[in-house]
Amino acid sequence: GGFRPYCATFLTFIGYALGAVRVSALSGFGVLYIMTHDSIGLGEDGPTHQPIEMLESLRATPNLLVFRPADGNETVGSYVIAMQRSKTPSVLSLSRQATPTIDNTSADKVAFGAYVLDDFNVNTNKPVLVLVSTGTELALTVELAKQLSKEDNIGIRVVSMPCWELFEEQSLSYQLEVFPDGSPIMSIEASTPHGWKKYAHVPFGVDSFGVSAPSNQCY
Repeated sequence: GGFRPYCATFLTFIGYALGAVRVSALSGFGVLYIMTHDSIGLGEDGPTHQPIEMLESLRATPNLLVFRPADGNETVGSYVIAMQRSKTPSVLSLSRQATPTIDNTSADKVAFGAYVLDDFNVNTNKPVLVLVSTGTELALTVELAKQLSKEDNIGIRVVSMPCWELFEEQSLSYQLEVFPDGSPIMSIEASTPHGWKKYAHVPFGVDSFGVSAPSNQCY
């Protein structure tokens, strides 16, 4: 019919619902799980409310799409795909803190799971370094790439990866276009770095519980 069930809470509290999420994936029910406050960036609420391990748990679940959009453009694209996949539940991992609209983000390209956001000082398809990120860390990653490419004259590619599962559906040739063979890759995400080793040579993340502090101090 014309109805799609959804539920919403803080991302850390989806831990209480993992059984239901698993059953919806197993049963092929296209439930939308709208999860907010998705990182240490929520600040003063402290470690009880700051999800560290949840994204990895969700990404390990078969037949489940996990989206972590970086801005409004990618959020639109995530909702479009989630509504199209009537037999697959989706988790939208959304931020609490403000985040800018990032140059070159694309609602349409969310369908690829990951895409090249920008190349800084890259003269060939072999950047010296590839930085891949998701969510609110993508804007920080872009600023880092700008700084490194300017100050150290390094060719850096920034990749946005809002949905691992969709990227896995792409052809090997496309995957190698995004992550060229021979270029070192570093992931940046305010969550556990576990799981990123499939894509990144150096995963950078959070491997301990968070802290109660203003957002800029947490980061």
